[in-house]
Amino acid sequence: MAVPGFWEDQACAQSVTQQLAALRDTLSEYKRLRSECEEITMLLDLAEDDDDEGLLTELGLNVKHLAEGVGAMEMAVLLSGPYDSGNAIVALHAGAGGTDAQDWVAMLLRMYTRWAETRGYKVKTLDLLPGDEAGLKSAAFEVIGPNAYGYLRAERGVHRLVRVSPFDASGRRHTSFASVDVLPVVSDGIEVEIKPEELRIDTFRASGAGGQHVNKTESAVRITHLPTGITVTCQSERSQAANKAAALAILQAKLLDLKLKEQEAKMETLRGEQREIAWGSQIRSYVLNPYSLVKDHRTGLEQGNVQAVLDGEIDGFIRAFLQAEAQKKAAAEPGDNPGRIKA
Repeated sequence: MAVPGFWEDQACAQSVTQQLAALRDTLSEYKRLRSECEEITMLLDLAEDDDDEGLLTELGLNVKHLAEGVGAMEMAVLLSGPYDSGNAIVALHAGAGGTDAQDWVAMLLRMYTRWAETRGYKVKTLDLLPGDEAGLKSAAFEVIGPNAYGYLRAERGVHRLVRVSPFDASGRRHTSFASVDVLPVVSDGIEVEIKPEELRIDTFRASGAGGQHVNKTESAVRITHLPTGITVTCQSERSQAANKAAALAILQAKLLDLKLKEQEAKMETLRGEQREIAWGSQIRSYVLNPYSLVKDHRTGLEQGNVQAVLDGEIDGFIRAFLQAEAQKKAAAEPGDNPGRIKA
């Protein structure tokens, strides 16, 4: 039988160690950026003295690189949640739109994979459910890297796509929807307790492409958490044990997410705040026809290069969300006087 005090001490030690490592990384990055800034200042002085066009070109490239580094550090500083520094589990589900919606899920999977690759993150596929004609009905994957959850939680919500459907012989414009759910990865069993008697575990044959082993044995696993009704599946691994472990990790993340949402709802009730009622349920729209535009409905940020966004360039939307979130939290600080008129 586990001793609660022991596990609490272990959790505290692990948390402190992770925070210390994060602070060291932040300090190291700050020193690197400051060094770059000093080098650019020196180059600027040389360029002014020598009127060297080649040096000016090099200076422009260095300034662009520095700006990207400062922007990335700004995003990292905005992360303040208890699980922001950890890995993330992302689940995509097709909504209204039929085959177009299923194709939209595949496009979103590619977008997030490309985004993760540019950051040097690792993407581990947990589950893929092929669509009826094309695309995917659903997908689940883990993004492994520093601050993965902190960044990707900005993507949680319904994403809307407007385009001329490649599946419509008449060439008509279609609107389709897909949901993105982002969960924090729980590194141990301390935060969320899962009792074996509360689980129903079913096994079945994996679907989709596979070798001799994948489709001939019941390696796929479906776990149902009876108290909440939450169901998760995993069929990407070759062995039943590996799929079960991955499914339990997803379930643990879902239960933690449910716990966090309950806490957030309680705080919203205590604060007496009213959530904004917006048209539809989407957080972001991607319009490819009759014009090209990606618009985030929470922050108002717009990007005209839709293809670049679909290729993974979503940092601008993530940064805008984190900035808006930070401003909202600052405005709700207990020390803030609600009666004070702000400029």
